[in-house]
Amino acid sequence: MPIRETCYDVHMCARTPKPRSTARGLRLPSALAEAVQREADLRGSTWSALTTELLDEALRQRRAPGVAFVDGATGRRAVVAGTALEVWEVVAAWKDADEDLARTTEAFPWLTELQVRAAIGYYLLYLDDVDRRLAREEAWTAERLRRELPFAVPRPT
Repeated sequence: MPIRETCYDVHMCARTPKPRSTARGLRLPSALAEAVQREADLRGSTWSALTTELLDEALRQRRAPGVAFVDGATGRRAVVAGTALEVWEVVAAWKDADEDLARTTEAFPWLTELQVRAAIGYYLLYLDDVDRRLAREEAWTAERLRRELPFAVPRPT
């Protein structure tokens, strides 16, 4: 089965089996089709690939209102709308708080309860995506950080 990259946050690129695709005719206003092509050209993508990405993100946002997608260094990532806070960060805090909504909301005083609920709701819909990112974050132990990124570890005083 072909493999593709799926990227919905900075480190969320996971090699997954490519699902079957279906050819569909799509009538778009000319201006919209041209806008999609311009964006695809800017991103070094194809019209079809960008349209698929846009549709996927639109469906995810419709299913999980309050979550948006932004560009990251290695691809797109899910964030709490109106913030740069990634969904996985809220989910990690929620899990650390034994899935207690009130404690999680207290951990992010700049977010409303609805924003925290949006991140958790997205997680419950897209468990595999967020769990892969959480696993990558957990892999960054203090030992690994010192070994792989020694410049990021403070020097003893």
